[in-house]
Amino acid sequence: MTIRRVAFLPMAALILAACQGGGSGSPAATDGGNGDGGTADVPNVVCVGEATTYLDWLAGDLAVAEADPIEEPAETGDPEDLLAIIQERGEIRVSTDPNYAPQSFLEPDGSFVGFDIDVATEIADRLGVEVAFETPDWDAITAGNWSERWDISVGSMTITEDRKEILSFTQPYYYTPAQLAASTDSGVTSMEDLPFELPDGAEATTLPTDANCAEAIRAGRDEFALWISSSTTVQQAIDEEVPVVAVGDPVFAEPLSVAIDKSGPPHDELLFEINRIIGEMHDDGTLSALSDEWYGIDLTQGTASSE
Repeated sequence: MTIRRVAFLPMAALILAACQGGGSGSPAATDGGNGDGGTADVPNVVCVGEATTYLDWLAGDLAVAEADPIEEPAETGDPEDLLAIIQERGEIRVSTDPNYAPQSFLEPDGSFVGFDIDVATEIADRLGVEVAFETPDWDAITAGNWSERWDISVGSMTITEDRKEILSFTQPYYYTPAQLAASTDSGVTSMEDLPFELPDGAEATTLPTDANCAEAIRAGRDEFALWISSSTTVQQAIDEEVPVVAVGDPVFAEPLSVAIDKSGPPHDELLFEINRIIGEMHDDGTLSALSDEWYGIDLTQGTASSE
């Protein structure tokens, strides 16, 4: 299969460089995990979450895409549009991941917190409704056919060509780099330490979410030593003293958007309104402030394209 490489536009390149300057310590400044410039003895297995773009990248199938243009509906006030349904209900139901810090996670008191949680809450506020969170599996969210169990996904979902066939996407509300990480026991601190090429020489093993990969490494599982997730989740794991290090430069950039199921009720008005709200949140600095709060860096201004 042909691998779709990702080209970064200048602003995205600045974001990636800034992310690499985080508290993990840049592995690019080291020679090799074993200290002599050789290769580490690690299995050629990389842990990723099910139905994620990281799995697509390893398979050579990644096709990051742009959202389709969104035009204002010629007529508004359709009572069958999902916007009217949500307004009548007084609540928007949002799918989220309870174990994907710092994007979204469940506190001991049962409350949800995180960047995506704050973004979803702000969208609800600007729609004039309450927000309720649902926690389906990620593969159920990306598969479409939600059967109206939730209305939208605000879950750091990457726009891809395949997903666009079944989901409608707003403009991106932020962008993150996809980062390779390795267990500290592996001795891998740079790409040169690997005894195989990525992605061609690696096999994928999946867990329900990519955060589960970090948990498995913390628990001492040794069937894999490598993990791919967003740079934000990798840094969160490092901050929580999971024994992992970031390895090399990010492998690709992801435009992350709100998604709506195409098989559900008509939603042209809802899609337009949420897209307008996201544009407003970009313009008034809300998204930048939330990114700074949760990530310590503004990840809202980059762009990426596939080639």
